[in-house]
Amino acid sequence: MGVSNKNAQDNIQPKGTKKPLQVLHISKKDTQKIDNELTNSQEEIKKEDIAIKPQIIKTDSVKKIEENNEKTKDLDISQQNLTQKDLNRPFNFSEQNTDFQFERTVDEFDFDESAFLEALNANEPIGATGETISGKVIAIESDGLYVDIGGKAPGYMPKKECGLGVITNFKEKFSIGLEMEVLVIKEQNADGMVTVSARALILRQSWEKVSSSAKSGELINVLINGFNRGGLTCDVDGLRGFIPRSQLENGQDYQSFVGKTLKVAFLEVNPESRKLVLSEKKASLVSKLTSLELGQLIEGEVLAVKPYGFFIDLDGASGLLHQSSLTNGSIRSLREVFREGEMIKALISEIDLEKGRIGLNTALLENSAGELIIDKQKVMREASERALKTKALFDKKEQDK
Repeated sequence: MGVSNKNAQDNIQPKGTKKPLQVLHISKKDTQKIDNELTNSQEEIKKEDIAIKPQIIKTDSVKKIEENNEKTKDLDISQQNLTQKDLNRPFNFSEQNTDFQFERTVDEFDFDESAFLEALNANEPIGATGETISGKVIAIESDGLYVDIGGKAPGYMPKKECGLGVITNFKEKFSIGLEMEVLVIKEQNADGMVTVSARALILRQSWEKVSSSAKSGELINVLINGFNRGGLTCDVDGLRGFIPRSQLENGQDYQSFVGKTLKVAFLEVNPESRKLVLSEKKASLVSKLTSLELGQLIEGEVLAVKPYGFFIDLDGASGLLHQSSLTNGSIRSLREVFREGEMIKALISEIDLEKGRIGLNTALLENSAGELIIDKQKVMREASERALKTKALFDKKEQDK
C-alpha cells in the first residue's frame, strides 16, 4: 500500500530544465565604495614605486673605476651626502668600504733633517760620566757648591770634591761667578742634576802628565813623606808614589830618607790600578842613557848569552845585542861569535828611556855578509873607521822621527 506524498509532485523537476540565474543587485552606494578602494590601492602602489629606487648592479670594471676616482680625489668626501651630524663627527677610515691603502712619504711632512738634529741636541742630557765640562759657580753651600754647566739643571760638587787635601778657606777660595773645569763623576738624577768634581779632574790630569813623563824617560825630584816595610812613599802631583827598597841605591837604612828629596825615574805607571812605582836606580841608568846617542860606537863586556842574543855591560848600563842585529851571515850558534866575558865593540841602534834599554848592532860594521864570523878580529879592529860610514844612516833615522 503506497503512501502518498502531497509534496512529491512539487519536488519533482522536469528533466532537462536549468536552475535560473541569480542576479546580484549592487546598489549605487556599494559601487562608490569599490571605486574608492581601487583608487586607494593604485595610489599606494604608485607611492611604493616612487619610494623604492631601482637597484643598480655594478660590474667589477665599474667598481674599479669608482675606486680610482676616490684615490685621485685624495679621500675628498662629497658634502651632498653628509648631514650636519656627520660633518661634526671625526672622519673614520674604518667606516669606509675602501680596499686601497693610503701611503705617505717623508716629503709630505716637509721633513728637515738639520732641524731634527738640532732639536735632539737641544734635549740631549749634558754631562756623561767621565766628561770634562767648563762651568761657572752660581751658588755656595756649607757642604758644597753648584756649578752652571749649561744643562737644564746645575751640577753639584760636594766639598770633598772641590780640590786635593783639606780645604780650610772654602768660601774664600770659591766665589760666585768663578769659572772652572770639572769632571762629571755621576750622571744626572731624576731632576737632571749631575755630580761634578774638580779633584777627580786634577787627578786625571796628573795621571796623564806622569804617563807622558814616563814615556819620555823624564827624571823627577820627589819629597819622601813616609815609609813602610816595603819601601818609601812620596807625592807626585797629587798621586801617591812608591819606591821599593830594591830600587834604592842604598836600601839598608831607607827610613832615614824621610823628609829628603830623591831623583827618581818612573818604573810603572798604571792609572787603572792607580799604581805608580818609582826607581832611584833607574834614574841613574837613564842619566847615563841621556849621554848616549844613536850610531855611537861603544865597548863593553859580554855579561850573558841568551837564546835570542847577548847582554852587554856598558859601565853600569845593560845593552842587548839581538841575534837579528849580530851579523848578515848565517850562524849555527851564538857562541861561535862571542862568549861570556869577552870585550866587544858595537853600534847603539836604539835608546828606550822609558824601559831603560839600549839596543846594539854589529852587523852594520861588516863590509860583507858573514864577515864577523870569518874574521871577527879585523871587524873589531876597524870598528871606529867603519862606524863613521854608518853615521849618515842614523842621522837620517833621527830626522825621520
